[in-house]
Amino acid sequence: MGAKQNIRLLSTDELKPFFHEIGEKSFRAKQVHEWLWKRSALSFDDMTNLSVKTREKLKENFSIPAVSIKSSQISSDRTIKNAFELADGNIVEGVLIPAPDRMTACISSQVGCSLTCKFCATGTLKRLRNIGFDEIFDQVVHIKKQAEENYNSPLTNIVYMGMGEPLLNYKGMIQSIEKITSPEGLGMSPKRITVSTAGIAKMIKKLGDDEVKFNLALSLHAANDKKRDRIMPINGHNSLDSLAEALKYFYHKTGTRVTFEYIVFKDFNDSIEDAAELASFAKNIPCKINIIEYNPIDDGEFQQTTPERLGAFVQYIEDKNLVVNVRRSRGKDIDAACGQLANKH
Repeated sequence: MGAKQNIRLLSTDELKPFFHEIGEKSFRAKQVHEWLWKRSALSFDDMTNLSVKTREKLKENFSIPAVSIKSSQISSDRTIKNAFELADGNIVEGVLIPAPDRMTACISSQVGCSLTCKFCATGTLKRLRNIGFDEIFDQVVHIKKQAEENYNSPLTNIVYMGMGEPLLNYKGMIQSIEKITSPEGLGMSPKRITVSTAGIAKMIKKLGDDEVKFNLALSLHAANDKKRDRIMPINGHNSLDSLAEALKYFYHKTGTRVTFEYIVFKDFNDSIEDAAELASFAKNIPCKINIIEYNPIDDGEFQQTTPERLGAFVQYIEDKNLVVNVRRSRGKDIDAACGQLANKH
């Protein structure tokens, strides 16, 4: 007998013939679909409004290769880091970041990453495969449950900032957001979802062409090509000029302002001259800038900047009338912070 088909890859209409074949009414397909997406059922046994016989038939013919939590760690600041085990045994990480005004799920889009950014622990892992849209959905469901059970709070935001480059798993990322935002899925607003990219110009334009409703963040970290080349090899094929053009196009098509993420590294990109380059790049397009504390990784060549240099850097940007936030790191003590996800266990 061949491998069973992943039932979550089928639409309601594609399921109807199966029910017809086993002598059941076609509305059962809609019930199953609702169990899978609206009620996030991870096994056929959960589907209690179907007869035991029908559930057995489903088990014989289909599988639900669900993601499970292999282990979780809770940081002193209440951040929860999860090692998610995929059905094929691969491990990816996802994080729940609680804040007074929001509960954010940080999720992964690839097993490993192919981009080798110098400051990121995930970049030291090989990219093994893209994560399926149903597996991305499962990460959100698990983290949503953690927010409700641990902090008695609903999940409010999702960021695609975990392991991998979401725009290199374009189809999986888009399909997962469709399921997360659909009234037949989790019903979350796309305005509360942010996809973060290291910068792939042609895919940013595709987001514009697809007129996506979610937010886009660009990991910038240096606003001159020479420096960016040094820390982000992807810049070689996606220069700042090409990214600026793609981001303008994205804004023109979607009307959504972009977020620039900028990690400040000691004596590398934290001078007033660097701030001036960032301000001049950011003037190109309606945006906000998130300045991010660096989280040193094992054997990393970069260090955190000093509070004085950080303060002067931020002040310079603010004086140029740009919207800027400083993001303090969360979950550092359990390697759950930005750039630290590396499957250490």
